[in-house]
Amino acid sequence: MPLMTLEQLSYNYPNTQGLDHLDLTIQTGEFVCLLGPNGSGKSTLLRILSGLATASTGTYRFNDQAITADYLRDATKRQQLHQQIGLVFQNTDVQLFNPSVTEEVAFGPRQLGLSTAEVTQRVTDCLALTDCTELRERVPYQLSGGEKKRVALASVLALNPSVLLLDEPLNGLTIAAQQQLLTLLSRLQAAGKTIIMASHNFQQVQAVGQRFIIFNSAHQIDADVAGSVLATQPERQAQLMTL
Repeated sequence: MPLMTLEQLSYNYPNTQGLDHLDLTIQTGEFVCLLGPNGSGKSTLLRILSGLATASTGTYRFNDQAITADYLRDATKRQQLHQQIGLVFQNTDVQLFNPSVTEEVAFGPRQLGLSTAEVTQRVTDCLALTDCTELRERVPYQLSGGEKKRVALASVLALNPSVLLLDEPLNGLTIAAQQQLLTLLSRLQAAGKTIIMASHNFQQVQAVGQRFIIFNSAHQIDADVAGSVLATQPERQAQLMTL
């Protein structure tokens, strides 16, 4: 059974279309890169997959459960979905709001009602995993761009989701910080996580993506290509370099 299934899914903003009749299936454990120009629908798709928005038409199923507006109105079901699917926003400043990094990472587990010992353990583990241990007493809004990305990821990982969604996570990072984050994401995928990452920079993600879903400016999927196949298509690679 597929992990995520979209059938004829569309999303309309008040004055424009966000997604146009998407058909898409994602399997457990994949590392999927969403590529396409700015405004092509990548962020909109991530919001729908995470349950922060619902389709205007069409269907979205997660683990064979239809994710609808009615489903998400149930607070318990919504929390369960958000525990299973974690989203790291493109602008991490809207995601980080606690007075310290430790409090930031502890926030999610506390909402789940975990014991103090379990919360402490998750904070310790996730800070270590994302190389944020030395930041634990820092104020999040005072961190560098790369540090904020890692803290936001740690706060999402503290809920132990099975799926990680990342919206342009490499934007504004140094080459070293980009490589550090991509290495961590590859390790998480090797440990069983499903990774879905949006980017408009093919060169940054071509080494890690196992599957590339390419959007066009009409908010449709233009191509869905395995990384091994894309590696044999220099013309398409050259096209993607110009996004």
